[in-house]
Amino acid sequence: MPHVIRTSSLLLCAIIAGTVGGEQACELHTVTFEEGAEGWVGSTGSGGGTELEASGGNPDAHLHTTFNDFGITFRNDSNPIYRQNLAVYDEVTIGVDLEVESIDFFGTPVTRPWLVEIRDHDDPPAGYQWVSVWYLFDWVGSGEWRSWEVTIGDPDAVEPPPGWGGTGAEDPETFEPTLPANRSFASVLAGADEIAFTTLQPGWGFGFTDFDVRVDNIRFAACLAPGCPGDLDGNGRVDGEDLTRLLGVWGACGEACPEDLDGDGSADGADLAILLGLWGPCGG
Repeated sequence: MPHVIRTSSLLLCAIIAGTVGGEQACELHTVTFEEGAEGWVGSTGSGGGTELEASGGNPDAHLHTTFNDFGITFRNDSNPIYRQNLAVYDEVTIGVDLEVESIDFFGTPVTRPWLVEIRDHDDPPAGYQWVSVWYLFDWVGSGEWRSWEVTIGDPDAVEPPPGWGGTGAEDPETFEPTLPANRSFASVLAGADEIAFTTLQPGWGFGFTDFDVRVDNIRFAACLAPGCPGDLDGNGRVDGEDLTRLLGVWGACGEACPEDLDGDGSADGADLAILLGLWGPCGG
């Protein structure tokens, strides 16, 4: 049975446990291709092309590529959901569904790497089109639909996390691809202007290969850790000082009013109840 994922195309959600606090606020985006490609394009040229097809996906609409070249790529550099500073988030997850009809090298079935790459096209070093960080899901060959996903748990890290590599420079001893000396994992994520799924693993070279593959359900989630509602003075606790602040603005307080914990435009008994319910250390 196909692995089926269906959500709305764009959902901005702040999930709240109880009345406030407790859960991450996440920006979620899933491209099911039911409403079009939403900026996603696949390999196209003299070797073949990529089509948006209405059936045969996981379960229905999807991108289908039949192409002969060194490798194939599905990329998006136009949708603003992928063109943003990813380093500001506490956690970023990227996923995709893939079905390989066939990957053949001169008639012989082969496997090829399947990876996600986050690219920054601003001021790349000479000889490079971009600086990027990338994560190898696995080597793939003919098979039914599978879901691939990776979570970046520390987007502001200096060094690439385990499993991640970088491009934009070359190690002078091993000749393996690496990030330039003036770039970090976080700086690439901060300048992200394209996300790609590709079989072209940096540092590897392949001959002309026949690809027949389908992709669907491209997923993106960027999450921020919860703040500490009720900690009005920022000391890491909800305590008497915060209570004093709430009582000091009692009544209608307009839009810019952190004491208005339930967002109804006034500091009142409902906000007092929330504050008392959060009494003590933040996260405690």
